[in-house]
Amino acid sequence: MKKYFVLILPLFFLLFLNSFKIVSNQPSQVMSTQTDSLKNGGIVFFKTTRLDTLSEFYTEQVGCSLWLDQGACKIFRHGNMLFGFCRAEEADLQGVVTFFYPSREQVDAMYEKFKAIAREAPRMNERFNIYHFYAEDPEGRLIEFQYFNHPLKPY
Repeated sequence: MKKYFVLILPLFFLLFLNSFKIVSNQPSQVMSTQTDSLKNGGIVFFKTTRLDTLSEFYTEQVGCSLWLDQGACKIFRHGNMLFGFCRAEEADLQGVVTFFYPSREQVDAMYEKFKAIAREAPRMNERFNIYHFYAEDPEGRLIEFQYFNHPLKPY
């Protein structure tokens, strides 16, 4: 009997450790799944002193759609990007709002449309392997139009 006990005891110990490991990992896996299912997107907001002018510019010129109008804040959609502007005493002019397109030709078309406010003609950026140009919106905020010159993961 003692011989069987010596063989069985390590098995019970291994089963105990294995079950503890499964139980201890389970909450983090459940939490991760629950957290992932709560992710629905995001919005980047900027303060503006020219909400109506920007609304017209981004919808009529850039081609964004007005996703949500909250009066003092307007949220725009461009593909899978949501960004918004809220009325304020002063404007946020830091950062860059980048619009990307599936072809160089579309970037060239946007350049033709915004040539008057573009900083320079579209060019290849070897460091990031993109084709792009910068312009400024009516408030002076930097905007970029670009094409990724390489395959992208689904987004």
